[in-house]
Amino acid sequence: MPPTATESPPRPRIPAGVWVLGFVSLLMDVSSEMIHSLLPMFMADALGASAFAIGLIEGAAEATALIVKVFSGVLSDRLGRRKGLALLGYGLGAASKPLFAIASGLGLVVTARLVDRVGKGIRGAPRDALVADIAPPELRGAAFGLRQSLDTVGAFAGPLIGVGLMLLWADNFRSVFAVAVVPSVLAVALLALGVREPRPAPGAARPSPLRREALARLGPAYWRVVSLGAVFTLARFSEAFLVLRAQQTGIPIALVPLAMVAMSAVYALAAYPFGKLSDRMSTRVLLAWGLAVLIAADLVLAAASGWPLLLAGVALWGLHMGITQGLLAAMVAATAPADLRGTAFGFFNLVSGVAMLVASAVAGLVWDRWGAGATFAVGAAIALAALGHLAFQRRGAHG
Repeated sequence: MPPTATESPPRPRIPAGVWVLGFVSLLMDVSSEMIHSLLPMFMADALGASAFAIGLIEGAAEATALIVKVFSGVLSDRLGRRKGLALLGYGLGAASKPLFAIASGLGLVVTARLVDRVGKGIRGAPRDALVADIAPPELRGAAFGLRQSLDTVGAFAGPLIGVGLMLLWADNFRSVFAVAVVPSVLAVALLALGVREPRPAPGAARPSPLRREALARLGPAYWRVVSLGAVFTLARFSEAFLVLRAQQTGIPIALVPLAMVAMSAVYALAAYPFGKLSDRMSTRVLLAWGLAVLIAADLVLAAASGWPLLLAGVALWGLHMGITQGLLAAMVAATAPADLRGTAFGFFNLVSGVAMLVASAVAGLVWDRWGAGATFAVGAAIALAALGHLAFQRRGAHG
């Protein structure tokens, strides 16, 4: 029966599958951030690693995750299925967690970090493509923002739990790392039982997405989004340097992860509303706002000598992430054909992964030679250059 003149049609809702994927991300991020918020200090203090070594390890780890996404994305398009690959990726992430607890040298830490990030890479593009497959087009920005918000709730809950356990167990890194295994296993179970994947179209031919004619369908608007993602990543190096900056303030080691809690809390609060906003206004304007906030964050962190400025800087960093990360994912989904979304997310993350490796290695070198202030000042300069790059970008299909 059609709605009467006094009734309005029901407002579309974000599908349950998107919510479940968000909670899967939340649980895995609780696990990962319990470890990652402490890992730079563990490497520096317990294992004697330099800032350059930490930057190289973190950059390589994050780059590995982003580079692997291209292969998992292509494979998910070729198979026409996403969930199995996502399960494999989350399973590898869970399997890596016990290795951190037993590591006695950098070799095993690097191995565990890379296994964890390979898992992230395998699950990332299929999961994002699955969100795009499940969500209606008019709600994609909100869907990606919601998934990112729930993911980031885990990113601040993890360090918060880590702080509590470090205080309870007298700075026992390994015990905290062991507890992190539990939420990672729960994430795998929730994905296995709670997400139903849309069926592919019956009889649809699925040639290799890497064939020239398939890649040609990823048009100029998509590649403009890829270039933007790379420039944004160059302007924002690994968050391990936020942890090291917090440690310089002289607070107890157990409380250092509170810096990541503050960053992730702002990120979580900002991602969903800015995702909804991106469905209604110019993406170019929102991206420019995000870069302006990143410049402010870098300048504040360069000048920080105590908790007040440090917290202000990491909060601005989180706001930048909330404005830009879900938005860039929605732009990839909007500019790629539906049957090539996994490939599109994969290539986007491949290019961003290379940029992350370069940015983090450079940040580590600058830190070792000229100090933390210079590192964040260089970050501000690169973000300013990125803002200039954005000004010359033509409006994309989603902008």
